[in-house]
Amino acid sequence: MPLPLVAIVGRPNVGKSTLFNRLIGRRLSIVEDTPGVTRDRVYGDSEWLRHSFTLVDTGGIEPANEDIIAKQMKRQAELAIETCDVILFLVDGREGLTAADEEVAALLRRCQKPVVLAVNKVDAPKFHDAAYEFYALGLGEPFAISGEQGLGLGDMLDEVCRYLDAEAKGEETDRINIAVVGKPNVGKSSLVNALLGEERAIVSDIPGTTRDALDTPFMRDGHEYMLVDTAGIRRKRAVEDETIERYSVIRSLAAVRRADVVLTMCDATQGLSEQDVKIAGYVHEEGKPSVILVNKWDLVPKDTHTLSKMEKEMSVNLAFMSYAPFLFLSAKSGLRVNRVLTKVQEVYAQSVRRVTTGTLNDVLNEAVAMQEPPSTSGKRLKLYYATQVGIRPPTFVIFCNDESLVHFSYKRYIENTFRKTFGFAGTPIRIYFRNRAKEEK
Repeated sequence: MPLPLVAIVGRPNVGKSTLFNRLIGRRLSIVEDTPGVTRDRVYGDSEWLRHSFTLVDTGGIEPANEDIIAKQMKRQAELAIETCDVILFLVDGREGLTAADEEVAALLRRCQKPVVLAVNKVDAPKFHDAAYEFYALGLGEPFAISGEQGLGLGDMLDEVCRYLDAEAKGEETDRINIAVVGKPNVGKSSLVNALLGEERAIVSDIPGTTRDALDTPFMRDGHEYMLVDTAGIRRKRAVEDETIERYSVIRSLAAVRRADVVLTMCDATQGLSEQDVKIAGYVHEEGKPSVILVNKWDLVPKDTHTLSKMEKEMSVNLAFMSYAPFLFLSAKSGLRVNRVLTKVQEVYAQSVRRVTTGTLNDVLNEAVAMQEPPSTSGKRLKLYYATQVGIRPPTFVIFCNDESLVHFSYKRYIENTFRKTFGFAGTPIRIYFRNRAKEEK
């Protein structure tokens, strides 16, 4: 299951980045610095007590003058409302209530997302009374904290997690959420229109036409889907100075986080670029089942070897996600578009597949018999038993005598054996080795 998103919003210089770094940078938080595109100071995985969540830092705005502050603050709040489960609204207790705070609060009061109000920089007794001033925002109890000193964070996080518990109790649905990702101008909007049979998204040859990630529910052959046409993900240096583009990237990455299946699209006329590989890598690291869509295939000059040559080239560059199927299509002409949802169903079914413990251990024992685990310094790795502990992606734990003896090549051998036996086409799988003695203590 994707982790819930918690956004930190507020005007400049209230301490958003300090709080963000505090929450993901200490033992209070578990940090997973996953390689990705434009993720520097944007996302960070954290946990509090038994809750895990992803913090979204909407900081980094440096207004050039006072006239644009209100516009940018509204943009930040809109970003949080659209993509997040809980909003952490940060204000400055030393400076007091400002017009910019009131404007953001007015927008947040109208949204349907839970808001936790935190009054930052309250790190001395003389500032404690300042928190009461913020009751005027109409967002409930303000929590006095100091992101720099780490004061008051427990009560604030308790309140955040209270809302996360409420979200977790929501109804489950059979709907498959599909995110369409890729560089700008690879044809994502054309694909969305082709799947929906309507001009829902603006199609243009100008890169960056799609600014927002818009959710569209639809039914096809008795199956329910939610389709997200995301703004193109650009290289970081191409978005650093473009505030609107920065928000588009955040929306796209958030869409991947909450997707059940990701359609990773590239342009056949341009070949696989470094940026395409980075985007695919982000999808892989997030553990999402994926279909690689090679669009504009109708525009590629072909001979009898064109397809096999392209598949070989892409397989080499995307070796880390060799499980993902390719689909060569043309969103504009409709070539093979009818196969997209079939592929979505196939890879989704594999991502939620469960294997019984008995069957899993039969396969593991056979794999060990075929290729004995390696030994290091005279000590041999022993694998005792395996169990599946999760889905989306399928996740397995193998108990052994010493996990430090597991070489990456043997882990890859076990993964290949599982895939050969059980399939798991289109989805990554996770395999963890644990010392049995530790587990039994």
